[in-house]
Amino acid sequence: MSSHKNHPYHLVDASPWPILGAFSAMITMIGIIKWFHFFNNTLFLLGTFITILIMIQWWRDITREGTFQGLHTYPVTMGLRWGMILFITSEVFFFISFFWAFFHSSLTPAIELGMLWPPKGIIPFNPIQIPLLNTLILLTSGLTVTWAHHSLMENDFNQTTQGLGLTVLLGIYFTMLQGYEYIEAPFTMADSVYGSTFFIATGFHGLHVIIGTTFLGVCLLRHINNHFSCIHHFGFEAAAWYWHFVDVVWLFLYISIYWWGS
Repeated sequence: MSSHKNHPYHLVDASPWPILGAFSAMITMIGIIKWFHFFNNTLFLLGTFITILIMIQWWRDITREGTFQGLHTYPVTMGLRWGMILFITSEVFFFISFFWAFFHSSLTPAIELGMLWPPKGIIPFNPIQIPLLNTLILLTSGLTVTWAHHSLMENDFNQTTQGLGLTVLLGIYFTMLQGYEYIEAPFTMADSVYGSTFFIATGFHGLHVIIGTTFLGVCLLRHINNHFSCIHHFGFEAAAWYWHFVDVVWLFLYISIYWWGS
């Protein structure tokens, strides 16, 4: 049978990764439940490790399809673009739920909170110390990733490498400062709804920074291995979109929780 096709779409080959990914997610979820109820995180760590292995191999196959086999044609790339746009839209609503919880409690503090915000006994962070520095770091990283993107479109290999490398370093620096802030925090997640909303919102944002830094780090390795060209680099574009989304969410977090909420 001929392998020739008379359409521009990509009909994927049979792959073990979707079903294995579903099983690994199930193992991870059961591991979380076991961790919460029996204080044993072994199954959770195993499930997470398996999930990471599957992610690496699944995305390796996608990289191979797009970079070496030429299967990511224009219609396929447009589908990937819309997929990324819808994914980021879902992430926006994910964070809206946290802001909703924060403003629900902060605009009309219940009597259990002493009708005060922040609640009595909570010492909030100074917004012009580490939070402001982290804001400057993320804004700068937005500039460096844009610099890398424009350099890539102009076929400037060295400047793309420098821009991406700086962005990854700034992402790591942000994460280190966030971790230091958590260690030094004068309140915990158990300290009223203030602690809950603060740590859940900034914690999930920190997780997104780690994911985005990893995403851009993989793009940096792919760029060094000449996987991108000036007209075919959607993997990098997706990472840049994601990073700009992370930047914008942080601006809202800083203004609402660190500055106004304190």
